[in-house]
Amino acid sequence: MIFAGLPLSTLLAIAGAAGGLTVLFYILKLRRRPVPVPFSRIWERVLRDKEATSWWSRLKRLLSLLLQLALLSLLLISLGDPRLAGALVEGRNVVVLVDGSASMKATDVDPSRMGVAQQQVKKLVEGLSGSDRMLIAQMDASVTPLSTMTGETSELKPAVDALRATDTRTDFRRALAFALDSLSGLSKPEIVVVSDGALGDVADAERGLDLSGVNLSFIPVGRGKKNAAITGFSVRRYPLDKARYEVMIEVTNTNEEPVDVELSLLGDGDVVDITRLALGPNERLARFYKDLAGASRTLEAKLALAGGGRDDLPADDHAFALMPERRRARVLVVTAGNTYLEAALLLDEYLEVTTVAPSQYPPSGNFDVTIFDGVAPPPAQGSGGLLYFDVPEEGGPVKRKRRIEMFGFDTWDKKSPLLRWMALGDVQALYGHALEPEKEDRIVGASALGPILVAGRRAGKRFVALGFDPRNSDMVLRVAWPLLVLNVINDFVEEDTSYVSSFATGDVWMIPAPSGAESATLKTPEARTLTVPVKEGRAVYFGTQAGFYELTVETDQQPVTSAFAANLVSLEESRIEPVTELTLAGKALGPPSGFNPGVRRELWLYLLLAALLVSGIEWFTYHRRLTV
Repeated sequence: MIFAGLPLSTLLAIAGAAGGLTVLFYILKLRRRPVPVPFSRIWERVLRDKEATSWWSRLKRLLSLLLQLALLSLLLISLGDPRLAGALVEGRNVVVLVDGSASMKATDVDPSRMGVAQQQVKKLVEGLSGSDRMLIAQMDASVTPLSTMTGETSELKPAVDALRATDTRTDFRRALAFALDSLSGLSKPEIVVVSDGALGDVADAERGLDLSGVNLSFIPVGRGKKNAAITGFSVRRYPLDKARYEVMIEVTNTNEEPVDVELSLLGDGDVVDITRLALGPNERLARFYKDLAGASRTLEAKLALAGGGRDDLPADDHAFALMPERRRARVLVVTAGNTYLEAALLLDEYLEVTTVAPSQYPPSGNFDVTIFDGVAPPPAQGSGGLLYFDVPEEGGPVKRKRRIEMFGFDTWDKKSPLLRWMALGDVQALYGHALEPEKEDRIVGASALGPILVAGRRAGKRFVALGFDPRNSDMVLRVAWPLLVLNVINDFVEEDTSYVSSFATGDVWMIPAPSGAESATLKTPEARTLTVPVKEGRAVYFGTQAGFYELTVETDQQPVTSAFAANLVSLEESRIEPVTELTLAGKALGPPSGFNPGVRRELWLYLLLAALLVSGIEWFTYHRRLTV
C-alpha cells in the first residue's frame, strides 16, 4: 500500500494531534456539572453506586469514543489517497496532444472543431481507470501543458476547458518531442493526437524521434473544407506624400470549385473600397490599391462569400494593418543662406524646419535631421542624422580628395532608398571634390573621377555626404534635387523601413520600444493586459492572436504608447480539408482504446463512503441514547 496524496509521515502527525484532541474532548464530556437540588444527599450515594457498578454504561461511552476515532481514521486515510503498491507503475501514462492551430477554429462541425476536440478529450478523461495517468497539452506554434501527469479528473477536466484555438500554425515536431520527454521512463506510454490533420509535413516532424515502444492513436476532427482566405496584407505610405498610401491584398481560394467573394477595405473603421472577385479553383489573386487617401492609422480587410454565404473558417477572413504614424520630423538647417534648399524643404508639410547661421550652432532642442550646408562643426547631442552638402576640408565625416571639374554621376546605387525615383545620368557639376570613404562606408554615387555621394555612420550617428555644392551644378534645376533631400530625411527618421505594417502570428515579435526600459504593458486584441520584457530597445512577445495591439512603456517623463498589428497569413492553416488517417512510425493510427467510462477503483472514494456510514451510525446511536 502506498499513499499518492499526503505522505504517511504527515498523516501520522495529523492523526496524533487530532486523536489527542478527540480523547481530550471525550474525557471532558464525562465530567458532569454538579447542580444542587433539594434532598440531593439522599440520592447522591445511590447514583454513585449505580454508576460505578454499571458496566454497560462504561461500554456505551467507550463505543462512542471508538466511533469517533474510526471516523477520524477514515478521513485521514482518504486524504492520503491510498493505492495498491505498483498501481502508479502498472497503469497507463497518456499524453494527449490537442491541435490548437487556426484551422481548429473552423465551424464545419458544431460548435467548432476545437469544441468537438474538447468533447472527445473529456470522454478520454472519464474513461481513465484508477491507475491511469494523463497529461493534456495544447500544440500550436508552441506546446503548452495544461495539466500535470495525473489521474485526478478534478485537474484534467479544467485543463480540457482551458483549450483554445490560436491564430498560428502547428509545430508538430515540437509537440512529439515534448510528449516523448514527458513519457520518458514511465510504463505503458501512450500518445493520443487530437487534430484535423493540419500538422504540416508529418514525415519530417517524426524524423529523428524514437516512437518505438509508444502506443500511438489518433482522433480526427472536422468534415468540411470550404474556405476562402486573406493570405497577404500590407500597406505603405508614399514617402513624399504621407497623406496617401497603397495597399496589397492577396486572397486565396482553397477549394476545388470556383467561388465569388466580396473583399472590403476599411480605413480607420470606415469603408474605403468594396470589390467583388471571382476566384478559380485553388487560385491565389493579388490585388493592389494605389493612391488611396482618407485613413490615417488603421486598415482592415474583410472577406466574405458573395451572396451572404460564409465559409468554414472565419478566422482567416479578416486581416489588419497599421500605417506608419504621420509625425512631423524636426529638421535643423545650418547655412549662411540657400534658397534652393529652403524651397526643397517646403515640399513636405510634415517637416518642422529650423534654420540657423553657422555662428549660432548649436541651438537648443533636439532634432531628427541636421543639414550642414558647406560647413562641418562638431555635431551636438540631439542632432539626429547628418546631411552634408559640399563637405569642407576640415571637420567632415569623410575626407576630401583632389578637386575635380566638369563631372556627373557615372554610377549610382539604384536600389538605395536615398536615390528612390531618381535618374542621375544627366546631372552635371561644374566643380567639387572627390571623397575618400572609410572601409564601412557605402558609396551611393560616383563619377569616373571618384566617389561623390557617400553614406555611413560615425560615433553611432548616420550621415550622408555630397562632394559638391548643388548650386554649382544643374541638379537644383531638376526633380532629383528635392527628391534627394526628402529621401535622405525620410531615411533618417525611419519612416520607410519597408513599411512593415503587421507581424505574423506564431513568431517571436521584437517590437520597438524606448531604450532603458526593462518591461512594458501589452494590451491584446482580447483586451487582456500583459507585462512583457524589453531587451535592447525591443519588447519581446510570442504572438498567437491576430488583431491590433497596444504597447505602453513607462519612461522618466511620461508613458510612451505605440500600436501594431498582427495577422494570420498561413496558407497551410487556410487549407482546412480534414485528414481522417494519420501515419506515424510507419503505420496508420487508429482510435484510442481502453477508455471505458465506469466506476473508478480508487480507495479514497470508498473510505469517504465508509466515513459517511460511520457518521450515520454515530448520529443514530446518539439520538437513540445508545452511546450516552
